[in-house]
Formats: sequence, C-alpha cells, structure tokens
Amino acid sequence: MKAKYKRILVGMLKYAILLVILLFLLFPLYWVLITSFKTNMEAYRFPPTMIPEAPTASSYVSLFTVDNFFFTYYINNFIVAGSTAVITLVLAIMSGYALSRFKIAWNRWIVAAFLSAQMFPIISRMISLYDLLGKIHLINTRAGLILALTAAMLPFTITLMASFFDGIPRELEEAAIVDGAGRIQTLLRIIMPLVKSGMVAVGIYAFLMTWDDYLHAVTLIQNDSLRTLSAGVALRYLGELSYDWSKVNTISVVGILPIMLIFFFFQKYMIKGLVAGAVKG
Repeated sequence: MKAKYKRILVGMLKYAILLVILLFLLFPLYWVLITSFKTNMEAYRFPPTMIPEAPTASSYVSLFTVDNFFFTYYINNFIVAGSTAVITLVLAIMSGYALSRFKIAWNRWIVAAFLSAQMFPIISRMISLYDLLGKIHLINTRAGLILALTAAMLPFTITLMASFFDGIPRELEEAAIVDGAGRIQTLLRIIMPLVKSGMVAVGIYAFLMTWDDYLHAVTLIQNDSLRTLSAGVALRYLGELSYDWSKVNTISVVGILPIMLIFFFFQKYMIKGLVAGAVKG
C-alpha cells in the first residue's frame, strides 16, 4: 500500500510541476490579451489589475477603423513572410538534394560552413549586407528584404533538407532512372513525396522566423509603406515618452493569430519533420 500511495504522490507532484510550468509559459499571452481590453489609463495602473475592471474593445475598434497603417504593415508582413518561405523552400530542396546526392571532397566543409553561419549574430553581417544591397539598388525594397531574409534562412534549411534526402534509399532513384526518368523528374515524382514532412517543417520554419523579424526590416526599409509589422509597430506605436499599451497589446494579439493558427494546424508535421531530420542527420 505504501508503494501505491508513493506512486500516486509522485504522479500528483509531476502534474503539479507541469501545471506550474504551463501557467508560467501561458501567463505572458494572458497578460497581452487582457491588456488589449483595458483602457490605456488602466494599463498603466500600479499595482496592475489581473482582470480588466471595465473591459472595452475600443482599441480593436480603433485599430480596424482608424489605423490604416496597421493593415499596410500586416499585408507587408504576409507578402514578405510568404515569399521568403516559398523561395527558401525551393532553394532548400534543390540545394539539399545536391548536397545529399552529389558527394564531393568539399561536402563536409560546405556543411561546416552552413552550421558555422548560424553561430554568428545577425547584427554582425548587417553592415556588409546593407552595403551589398545598396550597390545593387535593393535598399528600401521588398525584394531586397526578401533576399536578405532568404539568405539568413538557407544555411539551416539546406542542412535540414539534406538530412531528409540522406534518409531516402538511393535504390529508388536508380530504379526510376533505369525506367527512363531524368534527375529532375525523379526528384519531383519519386523523392519529394517521401520528404513532405521535411518540406512542411522548412516552409513553416522560414515563415515563422520571417514573420517575427525586426532587425532586417528596420535596417533595410525606411519607407513607411513598405515596413513589416514588427518594425512598423516599433516606429509608429511606441513613442519616446509614453506608449499606448492597450493598442500595442491589441496589435500583438492580432499579429499572433496567424502564427497560432499555423502552429495549431501544422504542429504535428513540423515537430515530426524537425525530429525526423535530426535523427536522420
């Protein structure tokens, strides 16, 4: 009986610890949500109120009826994040397949270069990146921002896709080639359907990382009509002396929604893809 009670107590302790961790992780989301329904005066109150005393949706109404700039930033975010995800996925598939199937003496050095590129902070390459894009007249353009973000995504995504291709038996390609299929046809019809989870993982990873990007956007874009959501909010809605915290949190709630929906519907494929790629690599 003592052993039984001990197991029950241990189980209850584990669930209690998990509950505390869950509350700790979800509290910031809860705070953002309730602050969006407060007035700005109540948002500044100390001690803060855990539940809005007079809940109001005035920030949401103002955001969707008055602040036209918000929709500009929001649409720009979708354009940049979607374009970066698509371009990154295509290049990662092609480059990862080449890295996996065409073995040369420099393969290990290429992989090492990709991995070492992740060790350097983004700020360390912004000066040279700005200079390079300036020489080809892509500063203050969506194309320049998309290319910069794609370059930042490629080292990790190429390595990840290569690990997926390494897990596909070469005999499948050899059989397809014997039947008369070309290299591209084999990749499109035989290999890619077998690495769908990896493709989903790469696409979602690129989209999520681009959606939250701030440093590239604030450095490479000066035109307000071309700014993405994070840069636009920081430069327009956060003042030097005071913040409209209610509206800022309202924007945060609306900005989080696409990410939550994507993760909710595709988390199984993303986690499966990332874990499978790590094991195969």
